[in-house]
Amino acid sequence: MRAPEPTSCWLCARPLGRRVEWHHPRPKSRGGRETVPVHPICHRTIHANFTNVELARLEAESVPLASHPKLERFLGWIGRKPPDFHAPTR
Repeated sequence: MRAPEPTSCWLCARPLGRRVEWHHPRPKSRGGRETVPVHPICHRTIHANFTNVELARLEAESVPLASHPKLERFLGWIGRKPPDFHAPTR
């Protein structure tokens, strides 16, 4: 029996579109194995704002990225976009 297809983004909670990427909440370089579904724009935003060391620390402390101040503005903006929305990530 196959696992159900993911329906929402781990970071922004919007419905997923045609393109889905898989993010390691604890980076592979830090021993992470689990992956979670994210939009490509959300995945790029995570890695543009956090180093692997920071991601590992936040995951170990059970700090949800969606509540981090660095992502507050992005999440407010992306929340009104359609699932397959794409824009360059700075």
